[in-house]
Amino acid sequence: MDLGGPTFVLLIIAMSFIAWIITTAIRARHGYPVSNEWGGMVGKADDGMKRQNEILENENALLRGKVGRLEERMAVLERIATDAPSRLSAQIDKL
Repeated sequence: MDLGGPTFVLLIIAMSFIAWIITTAIRARHGYPVSNEWGGMVGKADDGMKRQNEILENENALLRGKVGRLEERMAVLERIATDAPSRLSAQIDKL
């Protein structure tokens, strides 16, 4: 194989092109921004992920509030169940 002619140049160009394709594929797979043909940067479209995160955060806050209210109600029920019957009837009569 004669590497002194145009074959060597074409081999270098092909190797560079393949390396560029592999590098771009790895960067895109892991979420890094990739440059487009005009020199701009293209990233993953994560508008849907932002919206989904907002929905989940709102739902999480709602569920935390519900759990807090349920814990308060459970504490009241536990107090009622463990109180002495005479003390409970005295409080009911007082009301």
